[in-house]
Amino acid sequence: MIALLFGLLLLLLLVGVPVTFSLGLAAIVTIWQGEIMPMLIVPQEMIRSINSFPLLAIPFFILAGNLMQQGGISHRLVEFSRTLVGGMNGGLAMVAIVTSAFFAAISGSGAATTAAVGAILIPAMIAQGYNGAYAAANQAASGALGVIIPPSIPLILYAISANQSVGDMFAAGFMPGFVVVGALMAYAYFHAVRHPAGRDSSATLGEVFRAGRKAILALLMPGLILGGIYGGIVTPTEAAVIAVVYSFLIGVVVYRELPLRAIPAILRDSAVTSAVVVSIIATAGLYGRIILSLQIPTIISDFVVGAIDSAWLFIILANILLLFVGMFLEAAAAILIFTPILLPIALNFGFHPVHFGIIMVVNLAMGMFTPPVGLNLFIASQISRISIARLSRAVLPFVGLIMLVLMVISFVPWLSLAPTGR
Repeated sequence: MIALLFGLLLLLLLVGVPVTFSLGLAAIVTIWQGEIMPMLIVPQEMIRSINSFPLLAIPFFILAGNLMQQGGISHRLVEFSRTLVGGMNGGLAMVAIVTSAFFAAISGSGAATTAAVGAILIPAMIAQGYNGAYAAANQAASGALGVIIPPSIPLILYAISANQSVGDMFAAGFMPGFVVVGALMAYAYFHAVRHPAGRDSSATLGEVFRAGRKAILALLMPGLILGGIYGGIVTPTEAAVIAVVYSFLIGVVVYRELPLRAIPAILRDSAVTSAVVVSIIATAGLYGRIILSLQIPTIISDFVVGAIDSAWLFIILANILLLFVGMFLEAAAAILIFTPILLPIALNFGFHPVHFGIIMVVNLAMGMFTPPVGLNLFIASQISRISIARLSRAVLPFVGLIMLVLMVISFVPWLSLAPTGR
């Protein structure tokens, strides 16, 4: 039954069946053939998987990200970031990275970050003399910050799967997120030294203040959301609702760049995206129930603990596995499937569940800009009009860079645990 469960899932994914249907079909066929539980469990388990109050944060953060994308927030963040780092070597590439970090701390979505910031900065970088493939790859990699820096949808999913506090996972994501930002900026600088492109003039202090004043309402939003969570004032779900209201008021009333006639389309797009995520959660929950019923985590854990005597060897092998998985599975599905399998082994080797969750999320974030299913890659390709094949080659240095950062995050648990007080 184990071979059928995993083999059928892999076969369905390889022939191009959507992740939700692949998970559901593999689970149902395994139940039917193995008679391991009654078929009545299928709808019950799917409903149980999505019957969670913290999961309500996901559609609200998706809606908030879409409102911000069209409400004038992204280009104000771009202008503010330009005054901060635009005059440096690789300045415009750094602007894309810094803006993506700001936007990530608001939207929680890698795809929204790539689309909102990339639509402005990829054409601007190409116009300033940057290689088009590099510009698109830089934005695709920077967009992955949307799932590392809180609030982050994958962090919410891991918290639910691992029975951890969403607030703790959000706190743990900050320092690793900043390490990734620093690594990307360092690469942008050295790339610009080797491949010079046009650069902006350095901004005066007055220009920084003026750009900051225009972007102040956008910059206050992460503090409002995360401050409310860490201060114990609101839950993450309630904070997501506040983000929606705040984004709506900023875009419609203050900036006046979000016309009311655009709201129905935004609601529709947000509903579709949310439905995709929730359907993955439902079928992944069913798939995970079968994994537990077949005692796969126990079997794998006993084998790994018996074959490997080093915690660090385990985490290296786990990272390789997750990197491979992230190339084919969306982060949401990968977290829901592999957390029950890998977390017990990680706990056996002494890893803290919060630290291991950050390792998983940063690793799977790479899947957003690696072929064949990297969503950020497809968005950046569409914006830049550069083929996926060419873009896939250009993104390889970024994959190698994030892998190095991932090793640092894996071997230095303090980066993840210090902000949580552990």
